[in-house]
Amino acid sequence: MNSYETVFILTPVLSDDQAKEAVQKFESEITSNGGTLKHSEAWGLKKLAYPIQKKTTGFYYLLQFEGSGNIINDLEIAFKRDERVMRFLTVKMDADHVTYAEKRRAKMGEAKPVVSAEA
Repeated sequence: MNSYETVFILTPVLSDDQAKEAVQKFESEITSNGGTLKHSEAWGLKKLAYPIQKKTTGFYYLLQFEGSGNIINDLEIAFKRDERVMRFLTVKMDADHVTYAEKRRAKMGEAKPVVSAEA
């Protein structure tokens, strides 16, 4: 199983409930394809470096998960089909990246892993 990290930006016109529903949709996409969600983090509303779809802000979210490579294809198709998503980027994490992410979470006081609905 490979470790992956995905950052995506949702359109700023969504309510909190709509944004949470979108994040849950992508989390369930990962778990339904046999992946394991390790960490989910909302970075909040941030200013974009340049306008995207005539919008200058967006809701940033981070998902860290483990799974096989075919999960990425399904997840990225879901991102492309969802009009609420303005941008996304998925990166395969190497051992140093995983260690850094764990240290960062521990430093922030959020070392608690995400518990999936299947557990």
